[in-house]
Amino acid sequence: MREFKKSSKLDNVCYDIRGPVMDEANRMEANGIQVLKMNIGNPAPNGFFAPDEIVEDMIANIRESEGYSNSKGIFSARKAIMQYCQLKNIPNVSVDDIYTGNGVSEMISLSMQALLDNGDEVLVPAPDYPLWTACITLSGGKAVHYLCDEKSNWYPDIDDIKKKITPKTKGIVVINPNNPTGSLYPKEILEDIVQVARENELIIFADEIYDRLVMDGKKHIAIASLAPDVPTVNFNGLSKSHRVAGFRIGWMVIAGNKKPIKGFIEGVNMLSSMRLCSNVPAQSIVQTALGGYQSVDRLLEPGGRIFDQREYIYNALNSIDGISAVKPDAAFYIFPKIDTEKFSIKNDEQFAYDFLKQKNTLITHGGGFHWEKPDHFRVVFLPEIEKLKKFVENLTDFLENYHQ
Repeated sequence: MREFKKSSKLDNVCYDIRGPVMDEANRMEANGIQVLKMNIGNPAPNGFFAPDEIVEDMIANIRESEGYSNSKGIFSARKAIMQYCQLKNIPNVSVDDIYTGNGVSEMISLSMQALLDNGDEVLVPAPDYPLWTACITLSGGKAVHYLCDEKSNWYPDIDDIKKKITPKTKGIVVINPNNPTGSLYPKEILEDIVQVARENELIIFADEIYDRLVMDGKKHIAIASLAPDVPTVNFNGLSKSHRVAGFRIGWMVIAGNKKPIKGFIEGVNMLSSMRLCSNVPAQSIVQTALGGYQSVDRLLEPGGRIFDQREYIYNALNSIDGISAVKPDAAFYIFPKIDTEKFSIKNDEQFAYDFLKQKNTLITHGGGFHWEKPDHFRVVFLPEIEKLKKFVENLTDFLENYHQ
């Protein structure tokens, strides 16, 4: 019988957060080896559970959620999202501009499929959340990575963005707060990006899923609030802020100037209708989640788990000889730098693999986020303090005698 290989469309696609190193971790677990996992931002397994009222809402609405909804989503959910946009000062948004999805992941894929022809380019930050690059590639486009500067709190390098724009560039992705660095961008940086998009007639794709996970009294600014004249597509959801990652509910909002993107919107409407609708039971919790008391706030203050764990991991990593890290402003990730000369590191994936095999500890190497140098890795600091301490102990011991 003839052999069936994977599609060639996947040749340049990677998602190393769940890649080869994690495959090895799964094999180890299948053989009874306990693995300390620091690689995925999954709240519930680390003791961050959904508020009771959200679970109660889903249960109460489950019978009314058995049929398909409008392809864009139920009215109450989209109305609540519209009101949230108003609170964020995002202009020119009606209920009809909002699309619910099975997590932001689905919306990213849908938007890229609706936009890109073969060879079109989209600017994506480096380091990035790798799903963006994967979806652009699978849609026939080319992800062009612009640098974020570690020496400037991981802010986007505006000059590098300008250098990488070509006649084929259709859009720019802004991940703020950033994954994997936890950086929160100030208004000045966002205004510079808006001006670049304005001058070059680009669509801004704003991934803002962590906008409610900001610490130190800082405030998130929605880039769409600064760009009423620029086409902007905003992505958000409840997976992280409301600890419902498995419920799969996110959304996409088309804001700003819609006249130049009528064709893109037609494509979005077509694809949204083709998949019928998103998860209706999860849609039923949006109104409750976005209104009233936000229980996540207490986790982000001194004494709250996310805040205290951020403080611990930042200080602990910087105390290890050969490791340095920028303090994250938001989310629950940190992106430490390794002294590659000290440890003779040439391959960061090999570094992650060796760490796993020697210390039963799983991280994601920097290359998994399209960082070109082998000198970074991402740590998720959702695990409780005792597990973070164990991770730091494992890393310290591992590095004492490590050389590639």
